[in-house]
Amino acid sequence: MANFNKVLLIGNLTKDPELRYTPQGTAVANLRLAVNRRFRDKAGEQKDEVCYITAVVWDKQAEICNQYLRKGQPVFVEGRLQSRSWEDNSGQKRNVIEVRAERVQFLGSPREKSSSSPDEIQVEPKAAEEPYPSNSWLEEGEEKTDGNVKE
Repeated sequence: MANFNKVLLIGNLTKDPELRYTPQGTAVANLRLAVNRRFRDKAGEQKDEVCYITAVVWDKQAEICNQYLRKGQPVFVEGRLQSRSWEDNSGQKRNVIEVRAERVQFLGSPREKSSSSPDEIQVEPKAAEEPYPSNSWLEEGEEKTDGNVKE
C-alpha cells in the first residue's frame, strides 16, 4: 500500500517564533500559524473559519526563522504531519499532531530593519540524525525530566 504525508500551508504567524536548543546544540523553533478559510454556508451566508497549527522547524532554518519572522507575518510552510506523545506533570498522557517543516518561505514584504531578508530558506534535514527526536519539543510551561529539553 502506498503512503504519502505532505502538508502545504499558507498562514499568518500568531506569535513570534519560539527558538530553543536541544542539549546537543540543535536549534528548534515553533511557528504558530493561523490558516483562514472563507466559505458560504447552506443559507448562503459568508463564514470564516480559522485553523491554528504548529509547525516545528529545525537546525539553521529554525535560527533564520527566529531572526526574520515576527507575529502577523504571512508564511508558506511545506512539510509533513508528525505526531508525538508525552506525559504531563500531572501524569496524564498527552498527544499532539504538528507539521514538521521541511521548507519555509517568507511571504509579504520584509521587516523594515532587515531589508536583506531572504525570500526563501530551505535547509535539507540531515540523514544521519533522527529527523524528529521523540518528545524533544515541549509546549510552553512543560518540563522534560530526562534532560532532552528544559525551559
